[in-house]
Amino acid sequence: MNKTLYYVFDPLCGWCYGAGGMVTNLHNIPGVQLRLLPSGLFSGEGARPMDDDFANYAWSNDQRIERLTGQRFTERYRSDVLADRRQMFDSGPASVALTAVALTSPESELEALKAIQLARYVEGQDITQLSTLANVLRSLGLEQAATRLSVPDDELLTANRARIAEAQALMSQFGARGVPAFVLETGPQLQLLNSSAAFSSPQVFLAQFASA
Repeated sequence: MNKTLYYVFDPLCGWCYGAGGMVTNLHNIPGVQLRLLPSGLFSGEGARPMDDDFANYAWSNDQRIERLTGQRFTERYRSDVLADRRQMFDSGPASVALTAVALTSPESELEALKAIQLARYVEGQDITQLSTLANVLRSLGLEQAATRLSVPDDELLTANRARIAEAQALMSQFGARGVPAFVLETGPQLQLLNSSAAFSSPQVFLAQFASA
């Protein structure tokens, strides 16, 4: 029986970046359809200015994620992103960028997410800017998505809101309090997987997924 895995995430969530290897492994399992759903956690009312206290908290958390997962958080990210007081901590633009990919080249959305995360956490780019995000998409050959992102139209923005609403509905249904969250659909059944195991015991998480 084919399975659908809903991956609820936020582009500015360090733990979601840390889960990148696990998400790729799940995506490569035969018979599994991976659906990416941005949660909107750090956009809209969830966006905030970057100040010293929050930057220090983020860097400390990021170092923990790097130790657990091996995903890199560079000094360039620390100096060019976390130390930049002009940047908002706002995942809205990146979520719209991924929706543009979902509408035009859905098979490339996971690749686009990973490239956007790399641009921020390794290359220190400002992914709160549409121009930066459009360049990331163009680097992947996603010209149509980049063009739509440059001047977001009503269809794109409506689709983005619908994806966020679907993600939030799933989180509410299962009482998930944060991201990343993994919801597995097998036939008529939906099940929230224990996402913490993706970091503490990856093999246990994969076994949990296989047996669900």
